[in-house]
Amino acid sequence: MTAPSRPAVTLPAGACDSHCHIFGPFDRFPLPEDRSFNPHETPEPALRALHDHLGIDRAVIVQSQGHGLDHAALLDALDRGAGRYRGVALLRPGMPRAALQDLDRRGIRGVRFSFMPHLGRPDLDMVRAVIAEVAPLGWHVALHVAGDGLAEMSPFIAAIDAPVVIDHMARPERPDDPACLDGLRRLLDREKVWIKLSCAERLTRAGAPYDDVAPLMRALIDHAPDRMLWGSDWPHVNLHGPMPDEGTLVDLLASLTTEAERRQILVDTPAQLFGF
Repeated sequence: MTAPSRPAVTLPAGACDSHCHIFGPFDRFPLPEDRSFNPHETPEPALRALHDHLGIDRAVIVQSQGHGLDHAALLDALDRGAGRYRGVALLRPGMPRAALQDLDRRGIRGVRFSFMPHLGRPDLDMVRAVIAEVAPLGWHVALHVAGDGLAEMSPFIAAIDAPVVIDHMARPERPDDPACLDGLRRLLDREKVWIKLSCAERLTRAGAPYDDVAPLMRALIDHAPDRMLWGSDWPHVNLHGPMPDEGTLVDLLASLTTEAERRQILVDTPAQLFGF
């Protein structure tokens, strides 16, 4: 990977990358045979080096289908981080209560479900069962939906009795899609929904520096500034296009926000939601 540029701004102390992944090292944490894609090896030390370069102190590492249900690499990173990281798990129903409590003790703070067609849509009864099992832990529910799927999923999302985090601004088919923005605003009005301002590199039609995605991000910030999060989505798996410069992604957020808004999005809201 090409080394990212340094952001033009200095991020506030305690800044958090609320959506990133790690893979490997594969000699210690091999990929499962039934994985849906083949990620490059990007272990925790590489993530740490990226964040140190960008001026990011904290991160939420999201378990990826690249490692499937084997959380060994994620848990090792949480242990190594000694408080620097929190995690989001992929689970199926039936995990023993003691095992869930151990995940919580080590820093897992959420469970994620992907409704992307290329990753396979989970059964909603299964999703409800997992949400019920983790409810006593107070975890959030992260949902990866895309474009038209947001309208279909909105009644289900509204019924979830837990904090809900929508990944990647719900990945509209185009960044100026008014239907997606309206749907996100309606969910935000329920005051139990957070949105990750992430994946500009996947939403753009114009390319870097992602000026065409900026209005969507600013509209969401204007609607609910205290329920916005920011994530790099490093290392950008399954991206069919130019790899982004993470410094540019930071600068995009900086160009849209005041210093106070950046502190809210990067420090205060992640600290509250993820328990830093």
